[in-house]
Amino acid sequence: MTAEISTASQLSDAMTTSGMTQITDGNTVTSSSARGIEFYFQCVALAMAVVGTAANALIFYALVVSKQYKTHPLIVHQNALDLFASFFMAVTYITRLCNVGLTGSAGYWMCALLLSESLSWWGTFASAINLAIITIERYLKVVYPICSKNKLRNWMIYAAMATAWIVSFIANVVVAFPTSGVIDGVCYAYTIWKTKTANVIYYVWNFLSFYVVILFIFVFCYWRILVVIRRLARITASHAAAEGSSTAQSQNLQLDEIQSSVTKTMIFVCSCYAISWLPAYTHFLLLTLYPHPLPFDGIYYATVLVAYSYMLTNPFIYAIKLDPVRQVLLSLIPCNKLIPSRNTLK
Repeated sequence: MTAEISTASQLSDAMTTSGMTQITDGNTVTSSSARGIEFYFQCVALAMAVVGTAANALIFYALVVSKQYKTHPLIVHQNALDLFASFFMAVTYITRLCNVGLTGSAGYWMCALLLSESLSWWGTFASAINLAIITIERYLKVVYPICSKNKLRNWMIYAAMATAWIVSFIANVVVAFPTSGVIDGVCYAYTIWKTKTANVIYYVWNFLSFYVVILFIFVFCYWRILVVIRRLARITASHAAAEGSSTAQSQNLQLDEIQSSVTKTMIFVCSCYAISWLPAYTHFLLLTLYPHPLPFDGIYYATVLVAYSYMLTNPFIYAIKLDPVRQVLLSLIPCNKLIPSRNTLK
């Protein structure tokens, strides 16, 4: 009972310091300026979520129609994860904009599942893990082609997919329930910890697992892939110079194109991931070090929107990189006679 009173007192102090004022009926309201800023951020987040859901759904349709799930199951899984995250992001911000009252057990469940963004974070972090799995698969096939061909099996790919869902579920949905709560009608998510040490440990683990480790995987694997391609390009170039054959020269040109593509991919993936997630983790660190729990504010929404923007770029990458997907998308454009029919894709 003493702990509950202490927690309520801390939350009351936190609401006061964050610009929130209490009224006599026990609910809370924000100042008009703060509420306006948050409202606009939520509208932008909803628009991004709707666009992301539509884009991912369209790309998923193209992936299925072009039967890419047979040859690129991880890419199809990546798109499914992004679609899942975008959809629940839209549901979350629709709920917030509707300003549903939070009372009783129903309010707690809505806070822990929807308003905490635990479902959308579930898909988002699973998407990051799956991107790392895709990178590792490419690394094994390029750097260790014989070993990967002999030992890499489909069941390993499917087990890695399931691992992405399970790890992200534990890190987000499971953690959201004991660390979220409703105080005076306000949802406090991932902030109500029994001890400050547990909160810091969770942040450090989350930061290392989903930022440092994944970024290291991107840099290491793509760098090793680039080294192997450069070595092959030098060998092919020497053979082309010695033999002077058109076949060797053609292979050398292909390797140069692959090397350029890998370099661009490495720079894009690593830089975008590092830049888009750094503001969010910086803000999460400040929230972790703050002595009292705080509700979501305008800075939170701004940093989260930057992080979500990385996820929304994935569908457009698929449309550009995979020719069958691009052809299916182009075939959806009406009155375009220059595009081959869908039957030619079968």
